Amino acid sequence: MKRVLFITLTILLATCAFAQKRKVQNRPYIDQRKFHYGFLIGMHTQDLQLVNNGFITADGQTWFADTPEYSPGFNIGVLGEFYLTNHLAFRVIPSLYFGDKTVVFKEQATGEVHRQQIKSSYISVPLNLKFSSERFNNYRPYLMAGINPVYDLGVKRRNALLMKSVDCYIELGLGCDFYLPFFKFIPELKFCFGLSNLIDKDRTDLTDLSLLKFTESVDKGKSRMIVLTFYFE
Repeated sequence: MKRVLFITLTILLATCAFAQKRKVQNRPYIDQRKFHYGFLIGMHTQDLQLVNNGFITADGQTWFADTPEYSPGFNIGVLGEFYLTNHLAFRVIPSLYFGDKTVVFKEQATGEVHRQQIKSSYISVPLNLKFSSERFNNYRPYLMAGINPVYDLGVKRRNALLMKSVDCYIELGLGCDFYLPFFKFIPELKFCFGLSNLIDKDRTDLTDLSLLKFTESVDKGKSRMIVLTFYFE
């Protein structure tokens, strides 16, 4: 996944930097429309930044949690973009994100390990501002920033950790508009930082109380994502 992100970003920047000769512009007025729309497909990785507290159980165990590996997920959605100025647009991007993350608990003294896979199915509605440079030929790089409220449909109870369903991300990223003869193709790389503590400490759902030690050992957990998206307008 890291190689894919690096290669995509390199190609995007190199293409925009070395396009120097003037050419005939494809779809020259598409960005001046008050509203235009499209769809998207993409891939992402999810992370959970955990804060351990060194909780000691009644039998003297101390468990620490981490997310040591990343699994790729995918996302789909639709795009609506509103023209504000020549360099600024407002975007609404209703999307679905499907992915998972693995939390590993390890006991300090014995090295005993407990693993939990947390699957997520996010409904999200990112609200972004898009800051575009001047268009040169059929390329136009941009920066974006915004917020992304999400609701997780995949929350499961009676596990070691219980995740809250609602979160909100701050999003920062960059991309480039490629104006093709019949449509606009837009690769974008963005970084998402969750604002909420997702660890639900109210574990009235637990029937196996031996799992409560895992919840008690973690103070908070915040979600993060890296998202590579391809838009088609």
